[in-house]
Amino acid sequence: MKAKIATLKPRTGGYCLDEQVGFLLRQVNQRHSSIFAEKIGCDLTSMQWAVLSKLQEIGATSQNQLGRATAMDVATVKGVVDRLTGRGFCHIAADPDDARRRLVDLTPKGRALVDAHVDQAYAISDETLAPLTAAERKVFMSLLAKLR
Repeated sequence: MKAKIATLKPRTGGYCLDEQVGFLLRQVNQRHSSIFAEKIGCDLTSMQWAVLSKLQEIGATSQNQLGRATAMDVATVKGVVDRLTGRGFCHIAADPDDARRRLVDLTPKGRALVDAHVDQAYAISDETLAPLTAAERKVFMSLLAKLR
């Protein structure tokens, strides 16, 4: 005897997953991640790109501050920095103003990588937002910033 297959049509008045913010955000994130992986043009994860591009933006900083600036917890940012350092894109040095603190910065190779892939990063955002008009993009980005 075959088991009954649940229908995809929600019951009237019932909870509908397709209408929930977390579910929609996850689907959009999956789409964006797929676009990122296809278009970045180098062997980087989105988290690695976040670290590299943030370092290009702000310069040398502590690993702790870098984690806050990229919305990564301490363990995650440490792993990302370790992998990027191993690939020669970042280096870690003692802070000249505080011997207890270590600073993360881009190497020349890391700066060159960011410079070479900025256009792809813009294209990734453009493709992710492609279903929206210019006005909708502005509102969407404003609302996302408000939600974070």
